[in-house]
Amino acid sequence: MEGSQQHPRLILRNFLSLDACKELEFIHKSCCTVGYRQNVFSTTLSHLIATNSSHFIVPFVPIRERLKEKVEEHFGCEYELFVEFTGLISWCRGASIGWHSDDNRDYLKQRDFAAVCYLNNYGVDFEGGLFHFHDGEPSTIVPMAGDVVMYTADSKNIHSVDEIMDGERITLTLWFSRDASHDEDAKLISLLSDQSLHSSKTDFASCLPVAASNKMYWFPPEEASDFQSGYDIRCARLHVLGLDLYFSDEESSLSALDSSHYLAELLKESLQLARGDELLVWKFVNILHAVQVVQFCHWNASELKSTELKVSSTDVIPLSKSQQLKINCQNVVLLKDPQLAKTFFGGVTGGNNMQRSFDLDWFSFSAGVSKWDAYICKLQKEMLMSLPCWRRHQSIFQLDNFNQGV
Repeated sequence: MEGSQQHPRLILRNFLSLDACKELEFIHKSCCTVGYRQNVFSTTLSHLIATNSSHFIVPFVPIRERLKEKVEEHFGCEYELFVEFTGLISWCRGASIGWHSDDNRDYLKQRDFAAVCYLNNYGVDFEGGLFHFHDGEPSTIVPMAGDVVMYTADSKNIHSVDEIMDGERITLTLWFSRDASHDEDAKLISLLSDQSLHSSKTDFASCLPVAASNKMYWFPPEEASDFQSGYDIRCARLHVLGLDLYFSDEESSLSALDSSHYLAELLKESLQLARGDELLVWKFVNILHAVQVVQFCHWNASELKSTELKVSSTDVIPLSKSQQLKINCQNVVLLKDPQLAKTFFGGVTGGNNMQRSFDLDWFSFSAGVSKWDAYICKLQKEMLMSLPCWRRHQSIFQLDNFNQGV
């Protein structure tokens, strides 16, 4: 579906496969931080690199290429564009945006085109959040997983987004520029090159995430100076799935009176997962590691349920009363407002949403941990193999496509 010359835009149905949408959704729910406006959360490629999760860039690469090619083809600017920004963005209850164009601020004047890819579904995963163009047709876009809307980032395509009433609306958003000085790839390759100097291995240990500042994960952000209200969004992602964190180190029993110090120290520690009255013996290196593994298993739940791999009963033990008490005390610090966390991340009320519960048994989850190791090592290997070529051409692209063209 195409707009007129007065309002140049393009809507593509089913541009992304549902599998691709779910993979990007998993990455976002594993890695996101507090975003750029109220009740918005974001995952940028530079943030993935900064948290030693740069291997997650690999699934973006073919999608970015296809989007850029389609924008250049449709708007008649072949070989002129650079990707200025790539990010996963989710809008939760209360988030909205009034009428504007994407270049309406001086520091955004370099933006020429935008592409918004919807990763989940209006009416199923969220309520509200319809996208409207001020003039021209189509005037309203109903977000559906796999669909993409492309448009010129100027006054010809003034647009708005309705307030999110429930659930979490997730998109992959790209902006394109004709100005090479705003090329995102050159900056990302520089960051990747710096990181690769410290690690060139493809084993599991080299892929473990390192969390950013706790303040980047605290919602609402205005409470991040002392953590007196709100919640840590990583803990919230696990909480809405019915999982608790257990920090066993003695240091984690410190008084929670100085909660900012307590939180800063606590989330650096290794931890275990608990559900109900059971504790999984297996340990995660930090909170971000736990979230990534859980979200990976959640994404692959249907496959993991059919696995024949079983774990020893000794890998799961009953929670003692003292352990449960410690979990409750820690939740007071990490989830000061658990109801708000459920409001934002708990899915559409009464809906059949994938984020509503974590229904894997511990056996299937343990099988998922093994699959997780293989998955991230595969991504890491592919990224390290691509990096020399990316450096040479100062562009992030799929090597298969490049090799076929030479």
